[in-house]
Amino acid sequence: MSSVSPDKRRKMESALSQLKKHTVVVADTGDFNAIDEYKPQDATTNPSLILAAAKMPAYQQLLDQAIKYGIAKGGTEEEQVANTMDKLFVSFGLEILKKVPGRVSTEVDARLSFDKDEMVAKALKLIALYEEAGIDKERVLIKLSSTWEGIQAGKELEEKHGVHCNMTLLFSFAQAVACAEAKVTLISPFVGRIFDWYKENTDRKSFEPHEDPGVLSVTKIYNYYKKFGYSTVVMGASFRNTGEVKALAGCDLLTISPGLLAELSQDHSVVTQTLSVEKAKDCDLEKIHLDEKAFRWQHNEDRMAVEKLSDGIRKFAADAIKLETMIKVSGISCCYYKCMFCMHLCLCRRINYYCFSWYFQFVLFLCFLFFFLTITGKDA
Repeated sequence: MSSVSPDKRRKMESALSQLKKHTVVVADTGDFNAIDEYKPQDATTNPSLILAAAKMPAYQQLLDQAIKYGIAKGGTEEEQVANTMDKLFVSFGLEILKKVPGRVSTEVDARLSFDKDEMVAKALKLIALYEEAGIDKERVLIKLSSTWEGIQAGKELEEKHGVHCNMTLLFSFAQAVACAEAKVTLISPFVGRIFDWYKENTDRKSFEPHEDPGVLSVTKIYNYYKKFGYSTVVMGASFRNTGEVKALAGCDLLTISPGLLAELSQDHSVVTQTLSVEKAKDCDLEKIHLDEKAFRWQHNEDRMAVEKLSDGIRKFAADAIKLETMIKVSGISCCYYKCMFCMHLCLCRRINYYCFSWYFQFVLFLCFLFFFLTITGKDA
């Protein structure tokens, strides 16, 4: 029986199988079924993905359990909702970790993107919930927005608490340099959203994969990191088509949606490695340093990055608010206001009791006074 040639074997393999030889494939989803099907190493989540998954009947139990947890923790309605959100995010993460051998990324509320201390506090709370469930922090990546404050929060979490961070909503080279200097574990530059901006704001409506602005951005960042030996790894994210994915074969990690994973599994074209440490060493990039002032200026000079960062924060925040509304409708508000109503009834009963007591004592006093005056009058 003749052996199959290497070229023919590659043609028989799916593009997804070939990609996994050069890059760690991560599932960008909160859907456990998709994770089961494509067997990624890691998985990432965000408020938008959790919102979509929470609407599915299959995951209603996780939502119900999180709501019960939030109510049991007590406090104001706002505090109960916040505790429910944290529990829900971690609950999805726990289920995902049953299906992937690596790590799960869990995101800090985008509304905290400009508050370093609050981001650190929220991250530590999420890690505590994972540890309470028996999961070591080594299996969790905390996702933070790549604002200056977010990057500094990542630096503090890595240095002081040993918490690994995934810097998301990354669009500019300045953001990438600042993350590398902060020594965070991982960055997630958004390929597809960069592509979207150039499609909407220039005359070009389509790009070949090797010309795609998002692909070029990630390639530059990868080469810079590898040339100067930074420990931070690059995970390309937010893809619009499989061409973008295949053009970044060799990147440390790529997080891919279930839809594109399905396309890659049916695609039998040859995938060649385009990124490598060896190629990166030969690139002509120069090393730079960015303090806060330099970071803010260089990032500000990139109109695309400024607009997409702010837009991304707004969209994640909007989906977080939608998820909070779902939680309130599903149980928190009903239970909270029922509790408040019961307290109100109880208080009214107490007030009525005391009012009756004082009324009764007053009537007794009047009777006694009338009796006293009657006796006194007779004696006179």
